[in-house]
Amino acid sequence: MFNKAWCLALCLGLGLPQARAAVERETFEVSVTIPTADFYVLPVDPLLVQQEQVMPYNPVSSQLTPLRAQFDVKNVGGGIAARLDGEPFLYNGTRRIDLRVTFNAVELGLAPTEVVTSSDARPGKRVALEIAAIKPDDDYQPGRYYGTVHMVFDAVAP
Repeated sequence: MFNKAWCLALCLGLGLPQARAAVERETFEVSVTIPTADFYVLPVDPLLVQQEQVMPYNPVSSQLTPLRAQFDVKNVGGGIAARLDGEPFLYNGTRRIDLRVTFNAVELGLAPTEVVTSSDARPGKRVALEIAAIKPDDDYQPGRYYGTVHMVFDAVAP
């Protein structure tokens, strides 16, 4: 009896593999953005604005798949206007692919345009963003293209 207890204590004390517990450690970052209750325009998926988005190319149809995303919007004091802060396009260093940006089915340009009416913005609403390529006359040319779309949203007073 003494030998069995001594053997168990010895095994535990020597740290034999059978007696060790496995340990896993993970580290990750956590953050949150809490908007004001009066005005916000926020992507439903926060990774939309935190990661590069890919517009897949279909070689069979020679088409670029549009980027589609949902936004939650609200303005208790009126509508919401949007504009582009520059022309949207993809560029590979020599060639350019222009982009069409629509927000809540309204095409955006460089001038502010109302994209959500005050009656829809007051209670809040989920709306769609779509960024689509405008196919060049000579078709899409091979290469790696990159671009940035800058949108600006403003609260519109009634």
